[in-house]
Amino acid sequence: MHSVLVIEDNRTMREGLEISLKQMGLDVCCFDNGAAALDQLGKKSYDLLITDYKLPGMDGLEVLKRARTLCPDVDMILITAYGSVNLAVEAMKQGAADFLTKPFSPEELRVKVEKALASRDARAENIRLAEENEFLRSEVAEAGGYGELVGESESMLEVFNIIERVALTDSSVLITGESGTGKELVARAIHEKSQRKAMPFVKVSCAALSEGVLESELFGHEKGAFTGSVKARKGRFELAHGGTLFLDEIGDISPTVQVKLLRVLQEHRFERVGGEKTLTVDVRLVSATNKDLNVEVEKGNFRGDLFYRLHVVPIELPPLRARVNDIQLLARHMAAKICRRMNLPPRTFDSEALDLLEGYNWPGNVRELENVIERALVLGHGKSNTCSDIPPLSGTTAETSRLPPFELPPSGSIDLTETLETTERRIIERVLERAHGNKSKAARMLGLKVSALHYKLDKYGIV
Repeated sequence: MHSVLVIEDNRTMREGLEISLKQMGLDVCCFDNGAAALDQLGKKSYDLLITDYKLPGMDGLEVLKRARTLCPDVDMILITAYGSVNLAVEAMKQGAADFLTKPFSPEELRVKVEKALASRDARAENIRLAEENEFLRSEVAEAGGYGELVGESESMLEVFNIIERVALTDSSVLITGESGTGKELVARAIHEKSQRKAMPFVKVSCAALSEGVLESELFGHEKGAFTGSVKARKGRFELAHGGTLFLDEIGDISPTVQVKLLRVLQEHRFERVGGEKTLTVDVRLVSATNKDLNVEVEKGNFRGDLFYRLHVVPIELPPLRARVNDIQLLARHMAAKICRRMNLPPRTFDSEALDLLEGYNWPGNVRELENVIERALVLGHGKSNTCSDIPPLSGTTAETSRLPPFELPPSGSIDLTETLETTERRIIERVLERAHGNKSKAARMLGLKVSALHYKLDKYGIV
């Protein structure tokens, strides 16, 4: 509810203002002199101040001047029976949003007050949006300037390096990688760092649409082009004009759509489905796939000429299991983001929980990690999540899953003790490498006491 402070020395006028303003659903406080009203304004903030010009002690202009000092955010309306251009100008100089000339009707009062409060609300919304944008910009800065893309591993630093260089061009980009590695995030980062960032970023999930629907989605259609097309519709190429079009899972598009897409890339022109008018667009194309398009070209499933048009700048995203050192960083980043989104108190993961996350193979990549983090935060207790808060991880967790397969010697004879010791040594070395040489952490990951690990390190001569 908006609050209004009224200053009017005429009792009848003051009571009339109070009734009219309360009928508008406003919280009203009235005074018959400026000094008392200003004292109240110093104790409580108000959205709107309405004051008469002729007052005992100090006039309305002086009230406006002092009110602006006490409460810079308050909006003000001056009432006068001595309306003149000079008085109105002076009132505006003192910060008045508007003025009323006596006599005025309740309707005139309502219009002026609603206008002043609407203007105030618009300013407040603009401030809120500016603060929100600043917050989002700071979030991006905290994440290294790449939105939700987070990582410090060598492979991710190389991805960031390519993004920086390619964003300043209009070259087509093909992003490859397993599902869940963050291909759309890379596409958005390229757009946000490009000169097209003020223009639309439009996404199309090619695998989710049939050939006919995808063609209409990309190029639009005219009224009557097919059953159910009761009006003309713009396609994603038109909607993305001046900006970036992201085609996800492009390896699944049909040969017919491939031909039309190739033409747009070559000529920047196309026709809507069922239309004859040729349209021209300026679009930067970024595409992604989890397929090996080289293999698809060899099989005849994907046009070679289209592949080379898309593959101008390739970016290959590593699977999460190939950048284990980023898991703790990602877990903390995701936990902070999810807690903010779900209005949860800030949470962290203890060292054992983080070790457990590092030891998992993550077949679903970053997307799976985020789902696990969210479940742990929702179901966990306390400020720090432990291993017991993390839901069961169904994939392979042992380091041995990444060891080369064991092969029998040609003779078929095996020294079992020697083989087991060799395997144990290799596992310890791998885990130590993952723990960055931290023996306490390595012992936890192996399920050993620190003293037992030291014994094994001495036994195998591991420094």
